[in-house]
Amino acid sequence: MPIQNHNQNLFDDKGLNITPKYSVENFSSPNERYFYSSRSSFLTTENTLEPDVSEQRRKDRKSKKSVSSQATKADLVVQNAFAPSVAAAGSTIQISYQVKNKGKNTSGFNYTDFYISKDKNISSDDSLLGWSWLGSLGAGSSTSQSQNVTIDSNLAAGNYYILYRADALDNVLEISNTNNVLAREITITNTASGGYNPNSGYGLINASAAVAKAIGEKPFVDVPDLGGNNWGADLVKAPETWAKGYTGQGVVVAVLDTGVDYNHQDLSSNIWTNSKEIAGNGKDDDGNGYIDDYYGWNFDGNNNSTLDVNGHGTHVSGTIAGVNNGYGVTGIAYNSKIMPVKVLDDQGSGSYSAIANGIYYAVDNGANVINLSLGGGRSNDTLQKAVEYASSKGVIVVMAAGNDGGSQPAYPARYAKNYGLAVGAVDQSKNLADFSNRAGADQLTYVTAPGVNVYSTLPGNEYASYSGTSMATPHVAGVVALMLSANPNLSDAQVRQILAETSGNTKTQAANSRENITSLSYDSNTNVISPWIRSYTNK
Repeated sequence: MPIQNHNQNLFDDKGLNITPKYSVENFSSPNERYFYSSRSSFLTTENTLEPDVSEQRRKDRKSKKSVSSQATKADLVVQNAFAPSVAAAGSTIQISYQVKNKGKNTSGFNYTDFYISKDKNISSDDSLLGWSWLGSLGAGSSTSQSQNVTIDSNLAAGNYYILYRADALDNVLEISNTNNVLAREITITNTASGGYNPNSGYGLINASAAVAKAIGEKPFVDVPDLGGNNWGADLVKAPETWAKGYTGQGVVVAVLDTGVDYNHQDLSSNIWTNSKEIAGNGKDDDGNGYIDDYYGWNFDGNNNSTLDVNGHGTHVSGTIAGVNNGYGVTGIAYNSKIMPVKVLDDQGSGSYSAIANGIYYAVDNGANVINLSLGGGRSNDTLQKAVEYASSKGVIVVMAAGNDGGSQPAYPARYAKNYGLAVGAVDQSKNLADFSNRAGADQLTYVTAPGVNVYSTLPGNEYASYSGTSMATPHVAGVVALMLSANPNLSDAQVRQILAETSGNTKTQAANSRENITSLSYDSNTNVISPWIRSYTNK
């Protein structure tokens, strides 16, 4: 395994061992987290009433004053809560939810507690599963949260409720604290099944089950496999969702990469364009700060040229949204739109700041999903805040785990502990690829998808098969696009929870031994840059 340092720590497929143009220190700043909020203390006193004021007027005035006081308080509630419908005693599960302030005043800091209970009411015989700290929340605003909790191994099998309680310690002056609790049913079994695995995370994604759960239905009926070069779509059960009419329509997926060949015969009709921009007139028509960004923006060169020369971004795009036209490749979400955002140069190198700026651009210009088939070996505050920003705006960031065969993902995929999704690679037999970084013991939302010998588009109306977590990631981005085409209101936390609950069935053994990595034989047209990456030319 090559030795990495902070100046050479971005990875990608097809030999894209991405080296930042600057070191991490150029873009990192101290972690400044403003978690403290203040709430003014106050004391309300009644004015002494004149003797001639009637008793009824005094009562009316007091009543109105009480209502006015109530109207200015905060009011915290839990909404959009998700929990697995079935879990084994002793297992660790992921729950997600939103806390909303329905009141007219900003709340101070507070806690949300999680319990498991036999009924919908919190009582002394309930078990505390955990808690989460929340900072100040403005009037009318909400925040999405997720949490990993462990079910007591001694809990008897049966039907229970996961209880979410906002403002658990009554820190906030609220209009009412009778609406703080929300319940979700869960069945506890004594048989371990599914759940999180430090190798394969939550396992192989299942579009049929995920999309069905997103709209409250049972998994869709199986349909015949497409076969051939579309084996990846078969493996993630995308055709089952297509048969139900969910094909990614109305969803924009931003591909932050080496660019996109938006003239490709299998992509051109599925390319996002900035409808508020007049192409080629030299003006910033929509006032977003970017001149002529009709086909997105190039944050590596600081210009509007997003055409792909390298080929990597085009390959990723075909897996997501290749047109269903009977030739080439059919994308997982073949009616979605690809937003080209170039954050890497033509050799596949890039900086953390360019990637972060690309995320902000994608979010602010209408992307619903962001595909990051790239990454690095070290955390970066600028990049992390960009991923957090996307999540706060309901945009799902899908991130490649990395190709070092390591025990945990690289960055930004490791941010999937709290935001977005990390993706590992499996082969056609559902075996975890030897090069794929594993999920790790520190539980995060890690799923797997086809990433070995994946056939897709290349610039100039060409096609080829590549391998890497870079190729697995767009499969997951495509499935998320299918979910959002079925239910556009899903939050980042809800998508994470649904995929954690519906994924599975991935074997954890390596596809090839370590020795085979450097001895694989390819045809003469193959360009193998790194022994950790496979690149095939499909004849």
